[in-house]
Amino acid sequence: MEELKPDATGIYVAAHQAPAAIEEAIEAQIPLIVAVAEHIPLHDMLRIHSILKTQSKSRLVGPNTPGIISVTGKCRIGFQPLPCFSSGRVGIIAKSGTLGYEAVASTTRAGLGQTLCIGVGGDPLPGTTFLDALQILEHDAETEGIILIGEIGGDSELEAAAWIRDYQKRVENPKPIAALIAGITCVEGKVMGHAGAFLLPGDPDALTKIRGLEDAGVTIVNHPAKFGDVMTGFLESRHQTPTWRKRIFGSMVGSAAQKRGMHMMRKRPLISEKRTTTPNMKGKLTGQKRTFFQVREDAALNMLREKGFNAGEYSGKGKGYKVAVVVDRRTCSPAIILPSTALAEATEMKPIPFDYLTDLPLNKIPTVSAGLTSYVSQTSLPKLIQTLVLIFKQHQAIRLEATFVERLGDIKVVGANFILDEAVLKRKLKNGKNISFPLQEIRTEEEKAIQSEVEKAGIVYIPLPNPTNSVDYKGRNIATLVNGAGLAMNTIDALSSLGGFSTNFLDTGGKATSDTVKRSLRIILRDERVKVVFVNVFGGLTRGEMIAVGVVDAVRELEAEKGGMRVPIVVRIRGTGEEDGRRIIAESKLPLHAFDDFEEAAAKAIELSAL
Repeated sequence: MEELKPDATGIYVAAHQAPAAIEEAIEAQIPLIVAVAEHIPLHDMLRIHSILKTQSKSRLVGPNTPGIISVTGKCRIGFQPLPCFSSGRVGIIAKSGTLGYEAVASTTRAGLGQTLCIGVGGDPLPGTTFLDALQILEHDAETEGIILIGEIGGDSELEAAAWIRDYQKRVENPKPIAALIAGITCVEGKVMGHAGAFLLPGDPDALTKIRGLEDAGVTIVNHPAKFGDVMTGFLESRHQTPTWRKRIFGSMVGSAAQKRGMHMMRKRPLISEKRTTTPNMKGKLTGQKRTFFQVREDAALNMLREKGFNAGEYSGKGKGYKVAVVVDRRTCSPAIILPSTALAEATEMKPIPFDYLTDLPLNKIPTVSAGLTSYVSQTSLPKLIQTLVLIFKQHQAIRLEATFVERLGDIKVVGANFILDEAVLKRKLKNGKNISFPLQEIRTEEEKAIQSEVEKAGIVYIPLPNPTNSVDYKGRNIATLVNGAGLAMNTIDALSSLGGFSTNFLDTGGKATSDTVKRSLRIILRDERVKVVFVNVFGGLTRGEMIAVGVVDAVRELEAEKGGMRVPIVVRIRGTGEEDGRRIIAESKLPLHAFDDFEEAAAKAIELSAL
């Protein structure tokens, strides 16, 4: 290492090996570290960020990223599909690999090309954020326009929006920015493919991020294939006049184009409610709340009893207070949330971050009055917080909440909500280790069996609940099969904006095979709501012709079985192998509908779903 003095390194090892490799690269002071692994345990990333904050030599990109590529400089660290890239004028920042590739292909087709494409990645605690990447592209002389692709999880998109507002005020002729946010139609409490694509209490949803970016003067598209045309218009206007923002967002544009141009959503997709119902595979209804690993409340209270706290049911007497220990995505640190008033929601209070690698002594815990007696405020509450921090680290939690009341001059814990890291618990179970406390289980036996099946195949499958309060809702009946978590979220959102309603989220994974496609098709067809299947694929690691072969083989197998193939299939293929993929489908002579344009394919799927 001392002899080579590398400027950059790519880390391609599995999630359980990646933390040690990242720490080794930081210790060696390698300037650029790119880590592609997904589902690195959250507490490993908290430790890594604590280390990163002590130095200024190394920058981490990722994890859960396809990498970074300088198209103009002809340098790639990662696994991006090179055929869709072309040297040009647009910088791209994306959480999602497949959505980023779609944006690349769109700007290539438009003749714009790309400069620097930064995959910030879908991890909850990325090493490089949207804010970091925007500051880099602002000063990149070759970059004339910027594309930003975000999704649910955290609030880095809102940080970006605040920076963009300031940028447009201080720069005379700012670079135009267009964006897409995936995950509008998400299921609360579910991890939507990417490790960081989930909503916890206090997190802004996708629509909040969209409104924040729109208020900052950013144009939002509903599908990445539209970035090319939108950015072409921006750059032409920018070279003609320095007032491109007025032409796009101000009175100089006709009202129809200004309010809802071809690139905009025709209507907002439906958002699932907090308490809805989800059909199981037999069409019956089961409760749908969350699938995070949550400790059963009686077990969580017992953990606190074992630490010496009075914990039990709430009698209805006394003012209730909430305190929490959480992962603060903004600072990439653990944080304490203190109550300020009785019955205050922990999500309403500002997190107080602390260093993951140091202990939290009692005298360093902030005190709070909020109507509490001085003993409780200065003695009992700090002890409770210190105990929650110990449990947080011991069990590698995502979020710990405790509700307490004052009782006889001390405190009594009357409620506890402990959410643990899914990746850690799954690894323990996989390695045959026992979990020492009961978890909250809200799935039926059939749902657990299906989940086990899809996990073995590397598939992420989430049935979507039926909305109960929308006048626009006509029934979820379009099954989706997509390669890539970001693209899968966006497919559901874009279908909904066009008037179609998806029955499911399904991500085949970036390395899907034809067998994976066959398994996926069989799984989604178990849902009796399905009237049509929409396969939306961007050929990258998974080539388009491989997906086409999988679809054709699966349909032939299903047609040979009793009952045959009961629904039509619409296939949209773009990217590597797209022409071969469409040819394979056309030559199959099967009742399959092949397209390369997303809106044409979506329109066909919606048309067939109405029959």
